[in-house]
Amino acid sequence: MSTAISELRTISTGDAIREGLTEVAIKNPSVIFFAEGVADPSSVYGTIAGLSKHIGKERIIEMPVAENALTGVAIGAAMVGKRPVLSFHRVEFALLAMEQIVNNAAKAHYISRGRHRVPLVIRLVVGRGWGQGPEHSQSLETMFALVPGLKVVMPTYPRDAKGMAVAAVEDDNPVIMIEHRWCHYARGQVPSGYYAEALDGPRAVHEGKDLTIVSSSYMTLEAVRAAEQLEKLGYSATVFDLRVVRPLILDRVFASVARTGRLMTVDTGFRKFGIGAEIVSETVVNCYDALKAAPVRIGLPDHPTPSSRGLIPGIYPDAARILREAGTELCVDQDRIEAAVAELEVQRKGLPIDVPDPFFKGPF
Repeated sequence: MSTAISELRTISTGDAIREGLTEVAIKNPSVIFFAEGVADPSSVYGTIAGLSKHIGKERIIEMPVAENALTGVAIGAAMVGKRPVLSFHRVEFALLAMEQIVNNAAKAHYISRGRHRVPLVIRLVVGRGWGQGPEHSQSLETMFALVPGLKVVMPTYPRDAKGMAVAAVEDDNPVIMIEHRWCHYARGQVPSGYYAEALDGPRAVHEGKDLTIVSSSYMTLEAVRAAEQLEKLGYSATVFDLRVVRPLILDRVFASVARTGRLMTVDTGFRKFGIGAEIVSETVVNCYDALKAAPVRIGLPDHPTPSSRGLIPGIYPDAARILREAGTELCVDQDRIEAAVAELEVQRKGLPIDVPDPFFKGPF
């Protein structure tokens, strides 16, 4: 990690991403930006707003609605010395460019025997809420993590988000950076100045001895909230923020499971064929003798997400569900668990289910 940093400030993840991208672009004139709506006031949820104040407007390119073509342009630019940052408002838009991402960006270095590099960052926004339904609320990290040649990162916390954005741009390989729109609201302490966070896998964000929880993106915030309630009941969980989906480096998770004997995974995406399934598989292979109980996987059910707010309850994992599953895994009295769940509901203060809960304020 670079050391040219100064004081800590409390800012949001969205602001941290904008700050990291701005600083890396100022430092490196080969960084260029592609996005649909780059001049729109929203500027990809505000994460690339104001770039023209710091770098030339010729380095900020408004994209037509032609995702496959512009991804190809960005790949070509990367291969001749630029460092493009290609931002999509939603992960689903990248589905129109999968051939370029999978067959060109991911394979150029390999098939050229190392002669070509593709220092390209593709930012994809995931998340739910506000009636976005089955086509605009998906979390498809598994699709990209399947492909050798891609790195896939999912920052949760503001400090990570800034440093990982910088590291992704500095990387000589294509990086898929998946951001949950609800994480954009999370606030935490972030150093000022230029720094990069290593893309080196899971990080423990809560310590415990009875259960190991591995979560990704926004689910990490819910998992930590559940772990805090669990502590009030006399039990504790180590919560890992996965951070990097590919390469999937799980040594720290294995060491934790060797201590706790129990594993739970919490995905932002589907439970079946999800990242959690791969983590469970690898953990069982490597820690079979240490397991005291069968691992638990939590994720989205095996059907598209409804648009109607009335049909949403029970679809998305939350702290209450994580707490209930942890209670079952640890054989905690159900009445005690339900009392803790009731406390979580009070904390939410009656917010609609598809509106972000502002509980995560930091500093963390």
